[in-house]
Amino acid sequence: MADCQSSSDGSEDSCRALGKQLDEIIRNCRPIEGYLKRYILHTMTLIDGERLRRERFGEEDKNKPHKTILMVGETGTGKSTLINSFINHMLGVQWENRVWCEIIETRENQTESLTKAVTVYDVFIEEFPFSLTVIDTPGYGNTGGKEEDLNIAEMLHELFRSKDGVDEVDAVCFVVTSNFIRLTESHLYVFDAILSLFGKDMESNIVLFITHATQKPINALQAIKQYKVRCAKTKDGKPVFFSIDNSHCEALHEDDKNEAETKEDHKYRAAWEINKRNMMNFFDFLNDDSKPVSLKMSDDVLRKREQLTAAINNIKDRITLTELRKQELEQTKAALEQHEKIKKDMMNNFEYEVDEPYKEMLPIESKWWNKKATCCTVCEENCHYPGCWCVGRLKWCSVMKKGKCTVCSGKCDHTKHVKEKKMYVSKTRKVKKINGDQKQKYETETGEKRSLMSRLKNQIKDLESEKDSLMEECYKCVVNLLETALNTDSVLCNLDFLIENWKETDRVQNLEELKKKSEAANRGLL
Repeated sequence: MADCQSSSDGSEDSCRALGKQLDEIIRNCRPIEGYLKRYILHTMTLIDGERLRRERFGEEDKNKPHKTILMVGETGTGKSTLINSFINHMLGVQWENRVWCEIIETRENQTESLTKAVTVYDVFIEEFPFSLTVIDTPGYGNTGGKEEDLNIAEMLHELFRSKDGVDEVDAVCFVVTSNFIRLTESHLYVFDAILSLFGKDMESNIVLFITHATQKPINALQAIKQYKVRCAKTKDGKPVFFSIDNSHCEALHEDDKNEAETKEDHKYRAAWEINKRNMMNFFDFLNDDSKPVSLKMSDDVLRKREQLTAAINNIKDRITLTELRKQELEQTKAALEQHEKIKKDMMNNFEYEVDEPYKEMLPIESKWWNKKATCCTVCEENCHYPGCWCVGRLKWCSVMKKGKCTVCSGKCDHTKHVKEKKMYVSKTRKVKKINGDQKQKYETETGEKRSLMSRLKNQIKDLESEKDSLMEECYKCVVNLLETALNTDSVLCNLDFLIENWKETDRVQNLEELKKKSEAANRGLL
């Protein structure tokens, strides 16, 4: 049987009214004294990583039905308290017991997110009709900025793909607070970041939890309805939501243990009863109304997004190199033309200076210690940055398909790639060249008598052809992502990039139509 840990001694008087299993769980525990006695549940750690943790509470019963929920939301919305509420409901804790059990220890005046990694809690309670897996995520919109938010998506992607991870979800709990009257830019950003994680088949499994709801959350509901947040709907088309009154948490840090029915006691008890009803409604929804959704489509969305982002970043690098080579060509052309005006008979042996492009492996500048890039040592190209954080073998990297890279020019084998804290950067250096030497070198290499100017023009033409081919690959990836993603705001910037860099009128027109369609769809989502 699982046990608990706490920070101070106390009596067992309040345990007498508890259910059999809960009584056994806390019998040998020392409670944290207060208005309510807090018990910090002891869990068995199965995975203890920097970015992924997994803990188990109780003994698994494989014959019992199992449900999985994912908790997402902005920092400070109360996800940890909500998860603890789930546990107390499953344990059958009543207000009269005057106890509060925590699988996530909370602290007074807590403003920063305690969750730094994606944490999976497997909860097995003998007297509850089904077992539960809760996936807790770090809060979006934290002090780490958008780079940290992208890490959350990456961590979830790895969880979905992991052999010992999670392959289906019964509900996504989207946690918001009741104390807003409209959705701010921050809210919209968080909504977009979260919805972008999933495929369209997840919509009917997304439910809203409105926290800090000391009264009916009319303002929050109006804001959610106004922006048409994509989520599960009732038969009459209203969002499926559950409200939680967090005011009972004030009692967790109070020292007053007077059992009299005081005004504060009435307030805390009322909050408890509200939460109890909503917990019952939620677990009824989870047990009766929700159907498990495979994360295959969501995993496909995330993998396609990574491939798309990697391909576009690679294309941008190649465009930069193309422009540098064009610059070298223009410098050579100008030198040839200038010398022709001065002295035609020395045309084949004059010296000129150009900015020659080259690539150099440089350290990655990032505050994140684990930021590495997957690079091709043959093509000397950046294939995936940031690279898959937990991939031990590069053949499992998101940009690899059947052991081959989907990004680099040569589509090289994964064995030709490295993952380290360096990536290729295009630079230029001043180089003096002799026209006659360049001409002889080119004729020796090609066996053709063609001018230096022709050689450079053909190089640029080849690069442009390669660029068009990559743009076509990106276009196909964008279309696929638009067809499967629940929210497509994150794709729009890539559409803009394709529109700006594609010369074909028909293709640009098609992309612009896709952009308008996506923008219209997203306005319907939010």
